[in-house]
Amino acid sequence: MPISDSQISDWIRAFAAAVAENKKYLTELDSAIGDADHGINMSRGMQAVLAKLDARQAADIGDLLKTVGMTLVSTVGGAGGPLYGTLFLQMGTSAAGKPELSDDEWAAALAAGVAGVQRRGKAEPGDKTMIDALVPAVEAVKSALAEGSALDEALRRSAEAAREGMTATIPLVARKGRASYLGERSANHQDPGATSSWLLLQAAADTLAAKDSQQR
Repeated sequence: MPISDSQISDWIRAFAAAVAENKKYLTELDSAIGDADHGINMSRGMQAVLAKLDARQAADIGDLLKTVGMTLVSTVGGAGGPLYGTLFLQMGTSAAGKPELSDDEWAAALAAGVAGVQRRGKAEPGDKTMIDALVPAVEAVKSALAEGSALDEALRRSAEAAREGMTATIPLVARKGRASYLGERSANHQDPGATSSWLLLQAAADTLAAKDSQQR
């Protein structure tokens, strides 16, 4: 079954709830290797996103995702705003004009978003950034769908890959962003951006996968 505009909206709301619930945790992670504001900034941005969602009328997934992206760019401080904004803006461009997405279109939109983040942040896997969670998530969902897995399984594998990528940032020495200034001292800390990215993919698995299972 295709992913509807309302399901994408539910995913965004679930991510906002996850960020709010983990605001303190994300900020604590950022206090060790960053500016101690990732959770606070992302929560503020997602609350602003929720206000925009409530005012929407047209069922256009591209428009929805672009609205999320533009709102995050304008309300989230630090690197989080431009990077998450780019993620959603590029996903929105991929999904432009579509009232629903096929499984492959979801994977393509996610891939476009992550590619945009890589271009914007100039980060690669292993740099101890959100890319360490996002790139494996894209690879996992594409691989699962190519093997013929249903969307719910593909989404769960994507979220698990993001979780593994997030955990794998702990021993890394940061090569990008504020954390890179710490050099070796950035090791033994989990990256906050990778953590919020895992929350994003887990929210997709929890919302879109659950509904996909109910529809089949």
